[in-house]
Amino acid sequence: MREKTDLLQAIAGTNRGLLATEAKKQAIADAIVNLENSNPTPSPLTATHLLDGNWRLIYTSSKSLLNIDRLPLSKVGQIYQYIRVNTNSIYNLAEISGLPYLEGLISVAAKFEAVSERRINVKFERSIIGLQRLIGYNSPDDFIQQIEAGQKFLAVDFPLNSNEQQGWLDITYIDEDLRIGRGNEGSLFVLTKT
Repeated sequence: MREKTDLLQAIAGTNRGLLATEAKKQAIADAIVNLENSNPTPSPLTATHLLDGNWRLIYTSSKSLLNIDRLPLSKVGQIYQYIRVNTNSIYNLAEISGLPYLEGLISVAAKFEAVSERRINVKFERSIIGLQRLIGYNSPDDFIQQIEAGQKFLAVDFPLNSNEQQGWLDITYIDEDLRIGRGNEGSLFVLTKT
């Protein structure tokens, strides 16, 4: 599909949006609209087999995610989103690098509810911020399994008041290996299935 290739080419070299100029951001936004217009799955939330699984962020316009890279002595690494349709759970995970032996991670667990064929409401429930070594972090898969099992970590691990921490996300494109979302703060998200 040409629109998909055009989007992936536009995203290339932007380091998930960190290096995107204003002109590049506009080109990516235009490529996203073109791809959304040819969405093979017009009702993404009914295609749970596509939505369910492990995703890696390849582009975002979200200032809150991109600003992680601006923390002193740190650089944002890979960013993952794991979706478990059977439990209506979302797990977001950002790997942080910086000084040797001080690699960190930031994770948020949430529940979601479908409110239309494209929109989910998200209620954030738990946040975990810590050093990978102290947490015993080996991989996103292992870490998410530990969260799902209810494990507590040697980290800043605290519940979030889900009545206050809410948002929504429109899934505007999904196929076997690519997903596009538009968040309540106007942010764009492009993810690939891992």
